[in-house]
Amino acid sequence: MQISGRLAVVTGASSGIGEAAARLLGRRGARVALVARSQGPLEAVAAGVRTGGGTAWAFPADLSRPEEIARVAAAIQAEAGLPDLLVNNAGAGRWRAVDETSLEEAAELIAVPYLAAFGMTRAFLPGMIARGSGWIVNVTSAVAHLMVPGATAYGVARWAMRAFSAGLRADLRGTGVGVTLVTAGKVSTPYFAHNPGSEERIPRIARLAPTLSPEEVAEAMLRGVERERREVLVPRLVRFLVWAHRHWPGPVGALIDLGGWRRPEGGGAGRAPHG
Repeated sequence: MQISGRLAVVTGASSGIGEAAARLLGRRGARVALVARSQGPLEAVAAGVRTGGGTAWAFPADLSRPEEIARVAAAIQAEAGLPDLLVNNAGAGRWRAVDETSLEEAAELIAVPYLAAFGMTRAFLPGMIARGSGWIVNVTSAVAHLMVPGATAYGVARWAMRAFSAGLRADLRGTGVGVTLVTAGKVSTPYFAHNPGSEERIPRIARLAPTLSPEEVAEAMLRGVERERREVLVPRLVRFLVWAHRHWPGPVGALIDLGGWRRPEGGGAGRAPHG
């Protein structure tokens, strides 16, 4: 898919991978509609895209709320048009074991990224199908392929993004609308600062992989879209581990568990938060 001259919608665009993708899309000649909860940072990213010579709009919205998804999708189409590219990047949540996670928090993790991606895709898909062209990018974590100890609710939400991508490909066969699943290892974004205790739960084997910059992930993402790839996995160690797990799930799973999170002495993971 050609990037230049196309309209791209990027969620989670106020920082990290989403911000990097928005800036890179602008430099590649795309018009960019940015979506995130934080209006100030979002406006700053849009201004940066414009300063770099691109065209950008900022659409603040809380994608955990279905009514907000409908509102922002309608606003984007009214002001900018039907997108050619949708990047479902919005996501949040801490790495916690099941008994550390409240039911409300588990529901929030499913709401964003999965239900947000589902809702945004559903809003634009009829127009894309009628037009006979378009591309959907779903961004997920390596735990979508390799479940790790102490991050169950987070991992399930990321597996949902992987399953959603597979289901979309089946639904969209022959329509001219494509799907790319982007899987990244550790990225130098504000995520771990905002989710204390999560970084320490990365298994030792995964810590051997280099930490990627958001720009590196965005570059790999757009390269995958341009080449119409079904899947993008970065860095190389993550790609190798995913491949190895598909062929030897037992040994690779044992290796991840061996160097992963351990329940504290006494067996309790801590009291689940309320509310």
